[in-house]
Amino acid sequence: MWQPAWELIAATLLVAATIDVGGAAGDLRDKVLAVVSAHPEATVAVVVDDPTGGHSLELTADRPFHAASTMKIPVMIEIFRLAEAGDLSLDDTLLVENRFRSIVDGSLYSIEDDSNDAIYERLGSRMPIRDLVVQMITVSSNLATNLLIDLVSAESVQETCARLGAPGLRVLRGVEDLKAFEQGLSNETTARALATLLRHLADGTAVSREADDEMIAILGAQLFNEMIPAGLPPGTAVAHKTGQITRIHHDAAIVEPPGGAPYVLVVLIEGLDDEVRSAALGAEIARLVHAAIRP
Repeated sequence: MWQPAWELIAATLLVAATIDVGGAAGDLRDKVLAVVSAHPEATVAVVVDDPTGGHSLELTADRPFHAASTMKIPVMIEIFRLAEAGDLSLDDTLLVENRFRSIVDGSLYSIEDDSNDAIYERLGSRMPIRDLVVQMITVSSNLATNLLIDLVSAESVQETCARLGAPGLRVLRGVEDLKAFEQGLSNETTARALATLLRHLADGTAVSREADDEMIAILGAQLFNEMIPAGLPPGTAVAHKTGQITRIHHDAAIVEPPGGAPYVLVVLIEGLDDEVRSAALGAEIARLVHAAIRP
C-alpha cells in the first residue's frame, strides 16, 4: 500500500452509465446529480472506481473534455516506462530552454503563462529528468511539461494511453501551442480514461510496482489541493493531478483513507467561470463519494 509523500449535468441523457444503480450506488448517483443541478451552466463528469469495496459510479464518463493539465499524468507514465525499459535514466539531465515548435507548422513559440516561476531561474542550465517530472506534477509547470514531451514525443505518450486501455485521453501536443489551439488541436480526456490510468497506477500495472509507487508519491506531493482533497476528512492521503484553464477545472485522484483500501475518483468540470465555485463543487462531490463508500 502506497504512502503519502506529498454543467445541472446538461441533461440526464448525459449520464453515460451508472453501474449497480440500486442501493447505495443509486443513492450516491442521486446525491451527486442533486449537487450538480445547482450549477446548470456546467457539464460534469464523475467516475468512482472502488473494486475492493464493490462501488462503481460513472456519470458522463465518456464525454470528451479539454484535458488541461491532467494530460501530465500520462506524460509522467511514459517517462517512467522508458526509464524502466532502460531507454533513459531519471537522473539524465535536460537543457532548460523556453523554445518549442508548434505542431501546426513548426514555428517557434515560448511558454508565456505558467503556474510556477522557479524553474525559469534555471534557463540555460540542466535539470535531471526526475526533477522535471516533479515540477510538472506538483506545481504543474508547463515549461517542464514541454521539455519532457519534446524528449519522449506526444505520439509515444498517446501510444501508452492506448496500450493501458485509455484511448479517451488524446495527447497531441505540449501546452501553449496557440496555433494548434486555434485550429482545434487540443489535448482531450474523458473521466473514464483518467480513471483507467490511475487504476493502473494503484494496482502497480502502469509500469511496475516500484515505478508506480514512485509516481504515486509524486502525485501525492501535489500542491493544488482545493478540489478533491478539500472534500475529504483530515488525514486522507490523496495522490492526484489537477487541470485548470478558463471554464475548465478537473481533478483526478487515488484516495487512500487511513486504514482503508484506496479508491479512484475523477471529477471533470466545464462551464463555470468562477474557479472558487468549481473547486467547491468538486470538493462537495468528493465529500459525497467518500461518505458513501467509506462511511
